[in-house]
Amino acid sequence: MKNLTLISYMLVLLFFGCNEVNPKGEKEVRNFVRQWNNAHTQIKSPYLERYYMDVVTYYEKERTRGQVQQDKNLLFQQFPDYTQRILNDELVITKEAGSYLVKFTKHVNYNGIEADYTSNLSVITKNGTLKILREGVTSNAKDLDAPIFPYGRERNPIISNNRPLYGDFNGDGLSDYASVIAPEIITTNSTDARSTDVVQCKGACNSEIIFSNKNLKAITIKGAYKSQLENLKDLNNDGADEIGFWDIKPTTKSLYVFNALNGSLLCEPVVINTTVHKNLKLIDVFKKTGPNKITITYSAKVNGKWVLQNEVITLD
Repeated sequence: MKNLTLISYMLVLLFFGCNEVNPKGEKEVRNFVRQWNNAHTQIKSPYLERYYMDVVTYYEKERTRGQVQQDKNLLFQQFPDYTQRILNDELVITKEAGSYLVKFTKHVNYNGIEADYTSNLSVITKNGTLKILREGVTSNAKDLDAPIFPYGRERNPIISNNRPLYGDFNGDGLSDYASVIAPEIITTNSTDARSTDVVQCKGACNSEIIFSNKNLKAITIKGAYKSQLENLKDLNNDGADEIGFWDIKPTTKSLYVFNALNGSLLCEPVVINTTVHKNLKLIDVFKKTGPNKITITYSAKVNGKWVLQNEVITLD
């Protein structure tokens, strides 16, 4: 009986001890978060990049460290007077699965506006240095459309680095716009300019089409790092413009035809071999040829030679 009591006591200590934060580790995390917070000024903001991991969950989206820095730069370009502080200097730190979860209230001041947001950082140690793995606010926070958050900046064509494409993508008769968030590219030392290995990406090598209308969900295109958007007008008579996405590679370009209302593909991607069929424009490969019908032109290999073929597709 005595042994059983001792074992139970040890198990309780083990359970609670796993979630305890080492006092030394907690002190280091506190200092790290305070330094990160203090860097949110126009003068110090160019150095924020060093606080982040290579790939970060940034306000619920996967972003590279460079993309996070770009977003911080846009914040201070738009609001040079932006400041933030940790309310009452209170940080709640807990250990979770090899990282530290830090919760605090962020008091922001910009353009004459003051607001508080319940915020969190996930901090991890990499090669003996603390880095941010995740940054965000509580999911039930109010005013997340405020221009100080990434969502607002991504959808503002004036301050976004992405060229917007205009159209009525939700069918309400009003103009919307779409733009692309591309991955951060790393260029390798390959000497073959046509090689698909010339380009590598930090993190996932995906592109994301985002819309100014919040009711339209973002569309992710896997493996795409260079692109161009096209307004294809209303192809399926649902009242909304369809959106075309050119996935541009060194030897090919592929046209994706999306229904912006639900993000679905209306047909298989139209692939053009650009080493053989050069300088083809949208009108050369894609036409609306009838009610709910399109004609596509694509590259195909026939008897060992690349030729252009046509196909008529009926849309649902």
